[in-house]
Amino acid sequence: MKKLIAGAILAASAFAAPAFAWEGQVVACYDKVWVPASYSYNKKLIMAAHTEWEHKKGQMVKVHYPAVYKEIKTMTAPGHYVAKKTACKKW
Repeated sequence: MKKLIAGAILAASAFAAPAFAWEGQVVACYDKVWVPASYSYNKKLIMAAHTEWEHKKGQMVKVHYPAVYKEIKTMTAPGHYVAKKTACKKW
């Protein structure tokens, strides 16, 4: 009886083998694309613009000094990969 059951299981698996060899169709293809980090920039006032009188070569000279700013760079999103849809390559 055991030989009969083992033979039946072996025969059933032989007929089921083609079902496991199913090949699907390609629906879409994607490439992995690197997106660099993004940053936001702000500025901080270090020295305000001003005008001063100075002595130069025996004269009084009015000198204008522009404002001085420090740029502050802050990362808003780190670099990452995204999937970009592309045409499929032929094998």
